Amino acid sequence: MPSAARARRDPAAVLGRLTALPGRADRLTHLEQLPARPAVTADWPAWTDPTLLASYTGKGVVRPWAHQVAVAEAAHRGEHVVVSTGTASGKSLAYLLPTLSAIRAARGPRGQRGASVLYLAPTKALAHDQWAAIHALGLDVRTSTHDGDSTTEEREWTRDHAEYVLTNPDMLHRSLLPGHERWTQFFRSLRFVVVDECHHYRGVFGAHVAQVLRRLRRICAAYGASPTFILASATVADPDVTARRMTGLDVTTVTADGSPRGDVAVAMWEPPLTSYTGENGAPVRRPATAETADLLADLVVEDVRTLAFVRSRTGVETVARRAGELVTEVDPSLAGRIDSYRGGYLPEERRDLEDALRSGRLLGMAATNALELGIDVSGLDAVLVTGYPGTRAAFWQQVGRAGRDGGGALGMFVARDDPLDTYLVHHPDALLGRPVEGTVFDTDNPYVLGPHLCAAAQELPITTADFAMFGPRTREVLTSLVERGLLRRRPAGWFWTDRSRAADLADIRSTGDRQVALVEAGTGRVVGTVDGGRAHGTAHTGAIYLHRGETWLVEELDLDEHVATLRRTEVDHTTSAREVTDITIVAEEEYADWGPCRVSLGRVEVTSQVTSYLRRRARTGEVIDETPLDLPPRTLATTAVWWTVPDAVLAPMLASAALEVADLPGAAHAAEHCSIGLLPLFATCDRWDIGGVSTARHPDTGVLTVFVHDGHPGGAGFAERGYRTAAAWLRATRATIAACECSSGCPSCIQSPKCGNGNDPLDKRGAVALLDALLAGAPVDPG
Repeated sequence: MPSAARARRDPAAVLGRLTALPGRADRLTHLEQLPARPAVTADWPAWTDPTLLASYTGKGVVRPWAHQVAVAEAAHRGEHVVVSTGTASGKSLAYLLPTLSAIRAARGPRGQRGASVLYLAPTKALAHDQWAAIHALGLDVRTSTHDGDSTTEEREWTRDHAEYVLTNPDMLHRSLLPGHERWTQFFRSLRFVVVDECHHYRGVFGAHVAQVLRRLRRICAAYGASPTFILASATVADPDVTARRMTGLDVTTVTADGSPRGDVAVAMWEPPLTSYTGENGAPVRRPATAETADLLADLVVEDVRTLAFVRSRTGVETVARRAGELVTEVDPSLAGRIDSYRGGYLPEERRDLEDALRSGRLLGMAATNALELGIDVSGLDAVLVTGYPGTRAAFWQQVGRAGRDGGGALGMFVARDDPLDTYLVHHPDALLGRPVEGTVFDTDNPYVLGPHLCAAAQELPITTADFAMFGPRTREVLTSLVERGLLRRRPAGWFWTDRSRAADLADIRSTGDRQVALVEAGTGRVVGTVDGGRAHGTAHTGAIYLHRGETWLVEELDLDEHVATLRRTEVDHTTSAREVTDITIVAEEEYADWGPCRVSLGRVEVTSQVTSYLRRRARTGEVIDETPLDLPPRTLATTAVWWTVPDAVLAPMLASAALEVADLPGAAHAAEHCSIGLLPLFATCDRWDIGGVSTARHPDTGVLTVFVHDGHPGGAGFAERGYRTAAAWLRATRATIAACECSSGCPSCIQSPKCGNGNDPLDKRGAVALLDALLAGAPVDPG
């Protein structure tokens, strides 16, 4: 490698040049250097198809890595298997070896389909990337993608001829399984099912996918097939538990990673304080998106191919646009070498961006986690992770996008002005020194199980023989479905009798609403899409919406037609929605008394309504005005953890002036915000997967109450995890608030970027006092 390229690929040298710039040295709070790892190889299995073997060896794969062979051998023996090794560890070869060999070995004398393979990916991008990888092998294997972008002709060819079908759980749920009678030959010959990136299936989404796989097993059995499942995951805790819960089957586990790895430098980076003050005079750090844009531009100017992960769609657009402006100022020849990538883009836009990044036409890209999984982009040198991505597993998955060709890699965590990010950037061992999380989802959630039982009944009538497959709550949920008129009980089983499609009852992505199309006024051109559940807050009338660096003004949101009409504009302001939220306790299912205080877990109904939006100046965040909106309320039935502090505990605090009565709403609100920010350290969740409500006197409890609830119908297991770890979770919350250097609260402790009330009221001192009172009776942490 030439000396210039070596310097570019040396992560420590790259980081040194970044910190050498004026004012940068203090922003690096920690550097973790992971040493290179040698490869452990094994012999090719004797049963490997000769043409496939020749293709791999022709590409320089002389000997496979040991874990690839272990997975392939297990699958070839018919064992269900899960491989859980690091990013870029060659998991694709591990499942392509047995699946492609089986297809070629079983083909009939006239090329008839003797064995078929179903490949499932969480994103269309990953499925298309896998198609390209198989195509590049040059084998005579009929391979096809089957997704929402496929034409009618392509879908018919796939159904009738394809041997290796690449799709996603959504299409399996809505297309293949409901139309199984048209796919009879495919299902009858199905030998393997590959579930790629299975760690991505967590929470309610994971529960939905687990039920889709059970329906798949049931359809296969009806056609006399019993496919072997191969699950692939980035490193995750207890992969065998995850795989068993996902498939309902016992699995063989392969976790020893035999792949080599170059040097990796992981840097923790905190943007500096600015001269601005925010709400209540709180100090404000430089936005993480602005810091990321600067770093992305610096790296691109140095010819360091970089991917910047940003949490929000708006943030992605902002980072890409600003970084592009910066590099153009330094070197006009770099104009157009940075772009953005996120959900909501049209299919042709996504394909072009993926090709541009893969080929090197783009040197930098800002992306949401739509690229955390997905395409295999070799040659990336650096990854910027803007804000904690919700789990340690997701963090390492994102960092692992760089250095995939065995070279050195730089990963940088750029902290947001947020309680959890601030904690992590100063306590790096909590992120870098702890094992990744296990995948959490509840297959018995009735809000998930019910719609899938309806879908299964339409596919084939349900009988008591299916109860073991669908789980212990099957009979109970079937009874409920019959009472609601969704199913009919007959001697032969349970039947779907409606003319509509039962699969439409289950939204497996758990948005809860249909997508809203973003349509350009005047032309009718579809610019993009936004999830229905997010449209109230981001695509309401008057909203400023960013799309691929362009600013749009939403002229009208039509909820009946699921369309937002918008036009191009240039403005110097942003918009943010305000909403009101109420919560009702449906049932307290568990509780623990902490002295006179109480921590509870149960079912709740959350009603929220966007009532107005604020216009803020883009540069300073100053509020220009507030405009009312007339949008309907939305109700969510879910699970919550809540804690109460009775009047008898508050009375001495009020008498001693440790708290004022007027401070109670702000104290509860502040404790709610920080506890939501810290829960991702204790549950496998993202801050945006959960919500909260707090009140000085809740009508259902009669006392001061703070709720933290799952953001998905029926719950996703996050609130339950908070309840199980409540003492440690709330002690960390109290410590974070008390340790913050601000005087009255800031985004690093009690202010929340998602607060529908504009972070008002908040009381930092009162929050500490409340948590002290609550924790006085809490159990002692074990150990």
